[in-house]
Amino acid sequence: MASTHPKGASTLTAEATLTPEATFTRLREYMVGPSRFMSLLSCFELGIIDRLRDTPGMTATELGDAVGARPAAVEQLLLLLVKESFVACDEDSGRYSLDAFTGIADKDLRQVLARMEMIKAVTLRQLFYLADSVRTGTTVGLKELYGSEGNLYEALAEHKELREPWARLMNGETAHIDPWFFGNIDVPPGSRVLDLAGNTGLGAIHTCRLKASPGLRVTTFDLPEKEAECLENFRSHGVEEQCSFIGGDVFDGVPEGFDVVLIKHFLPMFDKSDVFRILEGVNRSLDAGGQVHILVPVFPEDIKDTGNYTVDFFPSFFIGCAMGRGGAQKMSTWRSWLEECGFKVTKAVAENPADMLPHALPVEAVLCATKHTG
Repeated sequence: MASTHPKGASTLTAEATLTPEATFTRLREYMVGPSRFMSLLSCFELGIIDRLRDTPGMTATELGDAVGARPAAVEQLLLLLVKESFVACDEDSGRYSLDAFTGIADKDLRQVLARMEMIKAVTLRQLFYLADSVRTGTTVGLKELYGSEGNLYEALAEHKELREPWARLMNGETAHIDPWFFGNIDVPPGSRVLDLAGNTGLGAIHTCRLKASPGLRVTTFDLPEKEAECLENFRSHGVEEQCSFIGGDVFDGVPEGFDVVLIKHFLPMFDKSDVFRILEGVNRSLDAGGQVHILVPVFPEDIKDTGNYTVDFFPSFFIGCAMGRGGAQKMSTWRSWLEECGFKVTKAVAENPADMLPHALPVEAVLCATKHTG
């Protein structure tokens, strides 16, 4: 979309301009970012946080004995957590207890840990090669570390080390976001629904459960190698009579004969030219008035909005870890792209921050559109 700033005008406001001192302060935050991340995550991985939750008031020696680590090393790791008030230390006795973490439910900490484990396994290591990925348009980190010539989603099938932390996080994310997604879309009774790039059928299963109606039929469309697992998932969830699978590649064509097409967490994997190829293929596959509903992460319209972490995470994730390309966009950009591909946008809504998971990074959005009738 065209810039709204006058030609030659700076996009920085006076308020946003940093002094040199403030700039160096911010740069220091970036420098220590990976160290802070791994110090915190290691305290979880070692079991230190669990021990302090179960038995408050342990010394570094007791913690070391309990988790199989040198007390001096435990003490060093906990310095950061004490500084950040996650953990408290009584200086007289040298005993540790949970501080801010006391007010966080254990299940919520488990979700935070799942996100951090995914970041460690799927992003932190691969991002060492981010500049190379930008230059080549490929996931260089996956090739260097795992010998994978493809993208993350292909590597997940081959490498348990990647797949397990990814699946733990994604299962929780899907369980949270799907009810919100389906609550914001219209699937007319008896519709023929196509779940585009529907992987192994979870989206189709959720469609049957959350948009149930007489005659509803849902088809998962994805690469042929997903078929066996997808059909088994349909059988195990008791929806095999309502659901089916079509194998194929979206860039070779989108199946026809559907009233509604769902596209969830797929479009951000591609740059604009390929997003247009996908949307134009969906447009050709639908009759006039057919509906498409997409679920995508969105940047804030004001990129300096500090309450949205999509811009902090997704650019490097998609380019350096997932696809070597792609990324999230502003809501206005997704709207514009849908309209340019022959759709009329009927609804565009982003998550309410108050309803998001407290540890969530991206802000998700639903855009609903119909194929132009003219």
